Amino acid sequence: MDRYRVTPGSTVDLSQRDPADRSAFPEGKSEGRAHFKFLRSRLAELQRLLWAEDRHKVLVVLQAMDTGGKDGTIRNVFSGVNPQGIDVQNFKAPTPEELSHDYLWRIHEHAPRAGSLTVFNRSHYEDVLIVRVLNLVPEERWSRRYDHINSFEKMLADEGTTILKFYLHISPEEQAERLQARLDDPTRNWKFNTGDLDHRKLWPDYMAAYEAMLSRTSTEYAPWYIVPANSKWYRNIVVAETIVSALAGLDMKYPPGEDGLEGVVIPPVA
Repeated sequence: MDRYRVTPGSTVDLSQRDPADRSAFPEGKSEGRAHFKFLRSRLAELQRLLWAEDRHKVLVVLQAMDTGGKDGTIRNVFSGVNPQGIDVQNFKAPTPEELSHDYLWRIHEHAPRAGSLTVFNRSHYEDVLIVRVLNLVPEERWSRRYDHINSFEKMLADEGTTILKFYLHISPEEQAERLQARLDDPTRNWKFNTGDLDHRKLWPDYMAAYEAMLSRTSTEYAPWYIVPANSKWYRNIVVAETIVSALAGLDMKYPPGEDGLEGVVIPPVA
């Protein structure tokens, strides 16, 4: 999946990134689903090992435009893992309490602990995305946050956290279809927010904000991956393959049992 990794120091132009790309799996959807089934099984195995070893920490960050597929990615990619060892955090508009602190305060308390895999559904990056686009704070403030975030993630990485960040890249045409599907299906009306249409009008501004984010905060210790997300099955493969590869690279091992277990006999119940 290195083809989707943002090289540190490079300048991202999202107009040159095809959200409908499926080049890493030319076999097609049916074969892709079979491979994804294998990836989910492998991820469950590696996450069980992560939990047992209780040494490494893994943080997965998901960012996308509305309808980009963050919830679907979480539901599909992580459906087979042990819920004891995974934590999903959703970051919505900050509360008054959170606003009374620095913008990273509410993020840090949810960083993964040893042995766990944490998924951020939206994240600290909202403070250089929606904050920038809607001009919620002056440019002088939000422009400093790229360096803050890099330093924050470097600290997490230095303390043993493996960080993987995914931007789920969809086209405006695909977003229109997904928004319409929410309107057409009464069981999904609850997911439609008319405010999403206001954000849709600002698509070029959001793309500029995402390009700056991807260009300035993809690092060796916390890389961004631009995931073609028009095809949901392909999106799931890219994310799962990347996470599986990263976990396998940790060279984890099950901890040894107590000494003398070979002589233990389970007694009958009286």
